[in-house]
Amino acid sequence: MAAPPNVTTKAMSGRFIMNKALSSDADDILRLQGVSWFKRRAISMFTLTLRVKHHTGDDGVEHIDIDQTLSGGITGTSENRALDWHERDEYDDVFGHVTEKSRRIPVEEITDEFLKKDWTQDTIDDDVIFIDSWSAPGKNSYTWRAVQTWGFGMVNGERRHVRYVTFTSPQKQDGPIHVRLVYDYNTAPEKIESRDGDLIARPQHSHRFANFQASFASKWPRLHRSVQRAFLYVRGPRPKRDLPNPIPLLGRTYTFRGYTLTIALEPALLRATRPFTAPWLFVLLAAAYIIGFAFFTRAQWFLIPSSSFVDCTSVFWTENAGCGLNGELCAPFTNTSFDFRCPAQCASVVLLNPRLVGNVELDFVPLLVGGGDMQKTYRGDSFICSSAIQAGLISDSRGGCASVQLVGNFTNYLPVAASGLTSVGFPSVFPLSFRFSPSTSLTHCADLRNFALAFNILITCVLFLILRPKSIVLYWCLVCIGFWHIALFSQPQGTPPPLDVAFGAFLPTLFVCYGLWKVAIRFTLPAFANAPFETMIWYLAPYWTGVLTNLTTAQIPIDRLTAQDITQRPGGLSRTHYHCPHLAGHRNKPDPCHPKEPAISRLQLRLHHYIISMALFPGTGFPTRLSAIYQGFLLGMFLNDVAGYGFASILQTAADLVNDGPTGSPLPTFLTSSSNYNAAITLANQTISWAPIPGNLSSQGWNAFSLLVDDVERYVGSALNFSLAGLEGGLPHFFRLAYASNGNPGDFTMPATLWPNGTWTNPLFGPS
Repeated sequence: MAAPPNVTTKAMSGRFIMNKALSSDADDILRLQGVSWFKRRAISMFTLTLRVKHHTGDDGVEHIDIDQTLSGGITGTSENRALDWHERDEYDDVFGHVTEKSRRIPVEEITDEFLKKDWTQDTIDDDVIFIDSWSAPGKNSYTWRAVQTWGFGMVNGERRHVRYVTFTSPQKQDGPIHVRLVYDYNTAPEKIESRDGDLIARPQHSHRFANFQASFASKWPRLHRSVQRAFLYVRGPRPKRDLPNPIPLLGRTYTFRGYTLTIALEPALLRATRPFTAPWLFVLLAAAYIIGFAFFTRAQWFLIPSSSFVDCTSVFWTENAGCGLNGELCAPFTNTSFDFRCPAQCASVVLLNPRLVGNVELDFVPLLVGGGDMQKTYRGDSFICSSAIQAGLISDSRGGCASVQLVGNFTNYLPVAASGLTSVGFPSVFPLSFRFSPSTSLTHCADLRNFALAFNILITCVLFLILRPKSIVLYWCLVCIGFWHIALFSQPQGTPPPLDVAFGAFLPTLFVCYGLWKVAIRFTLPAFANAPFETMIWYLAPYWTGVLTNLTTAQIPIDRLTAQDITQRPGGLSRTHYHCPHLAGHRNKPDPCHPKEPAISRLQLRLHHYIISMALFPGTGFPTRLSAIYQGFLLGMFLNDVAGYGFASILQTAADLVNDGPTGSPLPTFLTSSSNYNAAITLANQTISWAPIPGNLSSQGWNAFSLLVDDVERYVGSALNFSLAGLEGGLPHFFRLAYASNGNPGDFTMPATLWPNGTWTNPLFGPS
C-alpha cells in the first residue's frame, strides 16, 4: 500500500511490510555476511515487518528505532539509529559484531549514483537517511561494508518506502552488489501492544458495519450482550493499555503512620544478576541441564535389568478367578525366588475398589494379608512392595531392593502393624505365600525421584532468579521440565518408563501448551519481568504443587466419576484416575484391570485433569498475582495428567471406569443356608448347592458357575452342587459364587462362611 504524504523521512513512524515482489534478492549479501544456508532459507520464507518509531531524544539527537517481526509473530532483530554520525559497535544476532554510523544527508552529496536515484521530491527536500555499516574488525569472521540510503520513491506508480544498498566484500571481486528493498505502508489494521510485546490486530470497522452493530444492539440488546460475551470467551482477554504492570512488592516504598520503609530487593537482584542473563550462558547451562538430567534418568532406571522392576501394586496372585481354576495360571507356588526393586512412596498406594479377604472387606488401604508370624509370611495377593516396607526391608521414601521366595501352602496368616502399615489376617489355607530375604544381587536400588525433584526445583528457581530468559523461553522451560520430571520420575507410566509412550504424548502437549500461552500466559508472565523473586514465588509454588498432584491430593477422598464411587466413601468427590493391580514375576496372566465380563457399552463423560486445566486457563489471562498463581497450578496439573496418563478419552465406557470393581452383572443364589445346613454330617460327606440359572439369563450368555473357596477358584461348570470332601477340617471356609459366560465369571456374591463348629453364615446381599 502506498505511503501517505505525511509519512516522510522527517516523520517515518509507522508499520512497513517488505514487498518481496518489488524488492531485489538479497541472498548474495546474506551469504557474504556469513549467514548460513538454513537461516537464509528461513528468512526467504517469511515476510518482514518493520515497526518504526521516529523521535528526538532528550539529547536533541534524531533517533529512528525499528523492531523487526517475521510473519507468525516471530521476533527479529532491532535497529536503533541515532543520526549523529558517531560510530557505534553493536552485536546483531544475524550478522554478528557490526560498527555503524548514521546521519541525514542531502541527495547531491551522495557520490554513488545507485544510492541517489528515483527519490520523491519530499525526500530530496528533507534529505535522505544515510547509513554506513561494516563488520567489526577482529570480532567478525567475515569482512564486508554496506552503505544504505533510506527514503521514499515512486515504485509502480505508488509512493513507497525504499532502501538502496551498496554492498562490498573482499570475497566479491567483480564489483559491489546493488540491492533495492521496497516496503509497503500498512494502514489497514490498528495495532495495540500486548504485555509481551506482541502486536494484536484490532480491525477498523466500516461505517456500514458500525451502523448495523448499533441497530442490532438497539433491537436485541440481550442477544447482543450474549454474542459479545461469547466472543470475549473465545478470543480470550484483550490486553489493555490502562492495565499497568503490578508494582513489585519487594521494590517499593511503604508508608505507615508517618514511617517510611523502602524495600529494594527486586532492583538489587536485577542489577546483581544482569551479567548472567546473556543468551549464550542460558544455552550453555541448558545443555548442561539436559546432560545432568539424562544421568539422573540413567541411574534411576537403566542400571539394573528391567525385569527386576515391580510397581507399588504388583502381586503374585490376582483377585477372584484371575489365576484360573486352582490357581494354575499363577503357578509355580513354591521353590521360586525373585530379586526385585520397588519404587518410593508405595506405602500410600491403596485399593480403590473393595477387595475381600475371606469375609473381611478391604478398601482404601494397602492390600496386606499376613506377615505377623515369626517368618513374616504373606499371602500371595498382598502388594509386594508394601509387604517389603512393612517387613522392614526397604524404605518407603527411597524404595529399595530385596529378594522374595514363594513358599506355597500356608495356613492361618496373622495380622501385624509395623512401619506405619497394618495387615489383616486370614484364618484359612491359601496355596501361594511368600517371604522375604534381605540378600539380593541387585545394585543401584535407591529411588532417585526426590533428588530429581530437588534438582528440578533448583533449576527452575535459577531460571526465574538468575538467568531470567524471555518470558516465552521461561514458559517453555517450565513445560519441558515438568513434563519429563513426571514422565521419568514422579509418575512414570511403566517401570522402567516407556519412552515411546512419553514422546508420543510430548508433541501434542507442546501444541496445547502453545495455545495456553496464546490465550493466557503471555498476558501475565511478562508483566512480572521486573520482579523475578516475586514471580518465582507466585508461579513455582503452585506449579510444583500441580506437577505433583498425585501426591498433593493423595489424602483427598476422591475417586472416579461414577455414582458408585461417590457413595462408596464418606465425603467422596470425583477423581480422574485410579490404581489397579499389575503383575510381577509371572507372565501370561490375566490382567485384572480388564474385566472378563461382557463390556458395558454405554459411554460416560469423564472430566480428566487436563480437560479441567484447559477449560479454566482462558479465565486467568490478566496481569495480576492471582492469575499467576492460578496459571502455575493449572499448568502443573495439566502436565501431571498428560505426562502421567496421556490424553485419555473424554468419553469412556462404564467398564473402563469400574476397572476391577463390581460391574453390575446378575448374582446367583446359594440354596444352602443357615436354616438347612446339617452340622451333624461330617465335612467329608457335605455338599453345598445353589439355584439353577434362570432362563432369561441363559439367553444373555450365562451358561455356567464359578465357585471360589477360600478366595481360590475351585470349580467352573454347570453343576448345581459342590462337595466339601477336599476341605481341611478345623478351619473356617469361605464360599463365593458367580455366573460364568464361556468360562469367564461375572460378579461374585458376598462370602458365605462355614465355621469350624459347623455354623453356616449366609452371604450378605450384593456383589463382592
